[in-house]
Amino acid sequence: MNISVMTRLLAAVPLVFSLLMAAPVQAQRVQWAARLVAVSSYKSEGKDPFSPSQVLSTPNALPLGQISNDAWIPRKEGTNEFIEVRFARSIAAQQVTIVENFNPGSIVKVELVDTKGERHEVYSNPNPGPLPEPFRTLEIRFPAADYRTLGVKVYMNTAKVEGVNQIDAIGIADVASTMVKQAFDAPKGPDAVASTQFDSSLVNLGPNVNTRYVDTHPVISPDGRTLYFARQSHPGNIGGNRDPQDVWYSTLVSGKNKTWSQAKNLGGPVNTTEDPNGLASVSANGQNAILINIYNRDGTLDPLGCSLTKRTRMGWTPPVKQEIKDFVNLDKEHVDFFLATSGKALLMAVERPDGRGGQDLFVSFPVPDAPNNWTKPKSLGPNVNTEKSDFAPFLAADEKTLYFASEGRGGYGKSDIFYTKRLDDTWTNWSPPRNLGPVVNSPDFDAYYTISAAGQDAYLVSSRNGIDNSKDIFRISLAPAFQPEVVTLVTGRVLDVNTKKPIRAIIHYENLLTGEEIGVTETDPIDGSYTIVLPSGVQYGMRAEAKGYIAENANLDVTAKDKYSEQKEDLFLVPFNVGQTVKLNNIFFQQSKYYLNTNSYPELARLIRIMKEYPNLEIKISGHTDNQGDPALNLKLSQDRVNEVKKYLSSRGVNGSRITTEGFGGSKPIASNDQEETRAKNRRVEFTITKK
Repeated sequence: MNISVMTRLLAAVPLVFSLLMAAPVQAQRVQWAARLVAVSSYKSEGKDPFSPSQVLSTPNALPLGQISNDAWIPRKEGTNEFIEVRFARSIAAQQVTIVENFNPGSIVKVELVDTKGERHEVYSNPNPGPLPEPFRTLEIRFPAADYRTLGVKVYMNTAKVEGVNQIDAIGIADVASTMVKQAFDAPKGPDAVASTQFDSSLVNLGPNVNTRYVDTHPVISPDGRTLYFARQSHPGNIGGNRDPQDVWYSTLVSGKNKTWSQAKNLGGPVNTTEDPNGLASVSANGQNAILINIYNRDGTLDPLGCSLTKRTRMGWTPPVKQEIKDFVNLDKEHVDFFLATSGKALLMAVERPDGRGGQDLFVSFPVPDAPNNWTKPKSLGPNVNTEKSDFAPFLAADEKTLYFASEGRGGYGKSDIFYTKRLDDTWTNWSPPRNLGPVVNSPDFDAYYTISAAGQDAYLVSSRNGIDNSKDIFRISLAPAFQPEVVTLVTGRVLDVNTKKPIRAIIHYENLLTGEEIGVTETDPIDGSYTIVLPSGVQYGMRAEAKGYIAENANLDVTAKDKYSEQKEDLFLVPFNVGQTVKLNNIFFQQSKYYLNTNSYPELARLIRIMKEYPNLEIKISGHTDNQGDPALNLKLSQDRVNEVKKYLSSRGVNGSRITTEGFGGSKPIASNDQEETRAKNRRVEFTITKK
């Protein structure tokens, strides 16, 4: 485990673009394109020069006014060139910015794509042509609408502008301020970067957590209620004070007073007698933890890797080695790991031959259908890594805000803690790292910054004012403008729909707008509870999986959440038996119409898989409405909707003879029709198993 010293201020460097995104993260939202959806033509693919993917992330095609490898070029001159992109989150946009870094003037139309897949034209130029400027930042401003923007499509008539046409970047914002200021040089010196603002000074967590021994490397659970940390050479360690380091934990006693319980040793098999033990991160539900080192069967530890342990009824399981392809760490003494809240990314600080020098930050991803296996580490790139050591990664629950320590950026001492924002899904494009400032960083020892999902309280290690001058764990409250992006903490239980008894299950949650799986978690083996963290700006679907059951999927719309919240959502499983009825909660239609919305496709795709996995399965699909309006029209609407679902399933290879349909209108309510909140439950589509 790296216990390096942290300190000094981010040195200023000249910039050609001053990006609005560098401002406090909640003062406004700026999104740069994160994913390519469609393109008319291209000269190359992947991340090669001139490829469409060069449009992703922040503007970087320099110098302006010249052909650049870092911008897209359509393959041919044509009247119908276009490029369509998506953003990581939806926002109530008020502007679109398109950087035409070379030979501007060919853009004829710009459309916004909302979260329902509908398109809204915000710019039209019927007379494109060459402009006198060698480059242009096209800023399109408009009033905020009642929809949220998730994508942009740019149309071009390159035949009207002779020669090569290039686009460098496409961005949206929920403010009208200029997103890109051209020809900007950042001031140099200590005042070049605004310090992060805090609502308090460092507060020692007190004697229940801290001792006269070294207490270090805090890891806060996403719900903010359990603090894990390492304690060195303490008499209460498994091997006594000769034991170099054990993992301890404390729980939050009072959220109002922010007091913690008397810390306890986590015990075996996590802690061993003679080797240093360390917990690197814990999952949202507290059931999985990543540990430094590989735990061998003979009880010894191998420092070249990490392990996963799970909490069961009997305690923590023996740690299982995580197989990381081509794992190398030339630094035999220092290593850091961090598992993203979703479980979809494993960050590490290691020294590799393909690094820039000292420890660098890398990321690996799960290998499909191969538990405990991870891909070859991928560097986070030169925006994060320096020629000196960069280490102690902590990815906030929004899975975009990264905190880390660096010895290669200057500051208040040998190394400092910085934060940066992930700009797209490549994991190599990051905003310029910002120093956390003199409140956190000092000439003393300051290290290992960790923050809960709420983003309000951060925890770190410092030797300032420690008990008996030892290294202690402190809390500091982050000002709202500098907290990570908003998330929702979702808790609940997985229950049998008939008996309401808890079931041990695997939970999958996905982005209903794209169908992309965001994360996977497990229920608590004791009470069937679960915890997940959902970043705002997206509509999510959630489902549980257990043998012998079919899931009633749930959905949660957090597209407009602007502050941290906690929500309870129980998930239900239906026994896979004839006569059982399953609600299709994630089937969506346009209001008062029977057309399927695109966010219904993930739910329908799962139903198709079930029908194909069980070729003898036959079902009856039923449609229901509330009691508002004409009963005859409601009856017809419910029938039209289930017919549309059957039509979709048949078009994807499911034999229509296996499906019957019936519309009931508002004749079979399952909740009161007196209020909209309960009335919505009556508008539903469900299926009943008639044969298996």
